Amino acid sequence: MKKVVAKIIAICVLLALGAWGLKKLAKGNGQEAKETLCPTEVGTDSLSLSPLADDSDDAPELDITINDVSFKMIRVEGGTFTMGATPEQGEDADADESPCHNVTLPTYYIAQTEVTQALWQAVMGNNPSDNKAPQNPVECVNWDHCQKFISKLNQLTGRTFRLPSEAEWEFAARGGNLGEGHTYSGSDLPDEVAWFSDNAECETRRVKMLSPNELGLYDMSGNVEEWCQDWYGEYTSSSQTSPTGATSGTARVYRGGGCCSTAKGCRVTSRKKSAPTDFFNALGLRLAL
Repeated sequence: MKKVVAKIIAICVLLALGAWGLKKLAKGNGQEAKETLCPTEVGTDSLSLSPLADDSDDAPELDITINDVSFKMIRVEGGTFTMGATPEQGEDADADESPCHNVTLPTYYIAQTEVTQALWQAVMGNNPSDNKAPQNPVECVNWDHCQKFISKLNQLTGRTFRLPSEAEWEFAARGGNLGEGHTYSGSDLPDEVAWFSDNAECETRRVKMLSPNELGLYDMSGNVEEWCQDWYGEYTSSSQTSPTGATSGTARVYRGGGCCSTAKGCRVTSRKKSAPTDFFNALGLRLAL
């Protein structure tokens, strides 16, 4: 019996010494024996990412903070809608808004507001805007600039932000599945929801100053035009699922109208196009996810 007890004690001593040796070896290699969370270093920028507490992409909203600048992403439930010059657009509809066609989209997120100058500065370290004010939308950015901004934002957050497709943009502007069929995003009266030529004097304004649409999105009509991901292309009458525009081209789509646009240009179906290298002081972007 004594021999058995002695063997057990000896085994315990060997196990203890082995654990002590592994810990010393880990420290000798400059590592902790326990798991630790490593800070992320991205150049000289600090990073603060603040999703919802449950960090769930099923959440109705995602709150994200980059270098003390916060923005909100709104969940758009998937659905089917009629894209293009639906009857409420009347005689204002342009030829390239037809033919109407059914589009089916999966669920996605889109930003509550246009990208502000403060957010662009936090990510890129500069502000290209003509009318400078931190809470105004960034402008004077071309499509290529937007891709560089999004690439850096994705590096900072570990997410996959992007520009919305033209179909995603229109569905969100219409209010998604909650849409009430308005001419502009959230209203039939442009002054309620849009900064445009009649009320903005061709200058951008602080985001979230006017009424939101049915999804709680601001300034999808007016303030700045918003780049989409798509190459510009003509519509067809066939039903589509998750369309992404033309396969190639010379011009990218932008939507929504801006502070220099007429009311007609701020309608939810109005389409515009420009070369990816073009920019002006009423052209910005809104993020999708």
